[in-house]
Amino acid sequence: MTHTDHRPRICFLGLGVMGNAMLRNLVAHGYDVAGYDVSPAAYERLAGVDFRRAGSPAEAAHGCEVVITMLPTSAHVHEALLGPDGAAQALAPGHMVFDMSTGDPAAVDELAQELASRGLRFLDAPVGRTPQEAAQGKALIMVGGSPEDAAEAQPIFEAMANEIIHIGPVGSAIRLKLVNNYMSMVTMVLTGEALMFAAKLGLERSTVVKVLSNTVAGRGQLLTNYPRKVLAGDITPDFPIRMGFKDINLAMNLAASIGAPLGLGGYAREMFALAKSWGRQEQDCTALLLLLEDLARVPHHAPPAAANG
Repeated sequence: MTHTDHRPRICFLGLGVMGNAMLRNLVAHGYDVAGYDVSPAAYERLAGVDFRRAGSPAEAAHGCEVVITMLPTSAHVHEALLGPDGAAQALAPGHMVFDMSTGDPAAVDELAQELASRGLRFLDAPVGRTPQEAAQGKALIMVGGSPEDAAEAQPIFEAMANEIIHIGPVGSAIRLKLVNNYMSMVTMVLTGEALMFAAKLGLERSTVVKVLSNTVAGRGQLLTNYPRKVLAGDITPDFPIRMGFKDINLAMNLAASIGAPLGLGGYAREMFALAKSWGRQEQDCTALLLLLEDLARVPHHAPPAAANG
């Protein structure tokens, strides 16, 4: 694969829900694609799509210049690329591998090193957003690797996504993807706790959803208070941690009185309580970020204006 108008032939390994959508988009954009999956049903779901169906990863990679993996675990990726019938054996030095799975960062690092020892170039490129958005070509792709390799891969990524962000060197994208997934899974529980709490209080579900969809709580701190306050370097109190501690205590006491289990609330209350010992109780609630960074021994980031000044 070189910096020319040549359109590389692509081997796609893993034709599940996300892989199915991504392969369809590659074919729709005129790419010559070979695909492989261990499940016969995966091929059935792609009936009518013009791609070469292979019997093994190595067979799929034969004649291709790019291999894309979208598989359940890093172990599956390793087997598909480096196993007895692995795709890597069919690639020539200089060809590229994109691991678009959500896997273990240490395993991704090891894979990158092994492929490099074979003269192959590697990008970790996990995908954000939903299968429905992927089907529409509106995925978000995070890319870890050299700027040159990321730029060369850009047209392929653009066939599958409408937002491609180069995160940094190899391994950085999968690490950011796991930060994202951590936030997603915790807010899954938080949202469930909040709706359960409201139901336990006898509040009508649709009304609760309507109200929470139009408050900072429902819209998310990262889109509302955080950019305006702590991320901008302003922790003067719009709403001080001291008052947040009072409010979470009131909510937790109410939950206890009706038998509503709020596990995340217990942890959050402890973080609010720590602020007094750290002299942060009169700072804005978003300064909890600084408290957590203190606890983790993470240096505080300068706000954008200060960083540029």
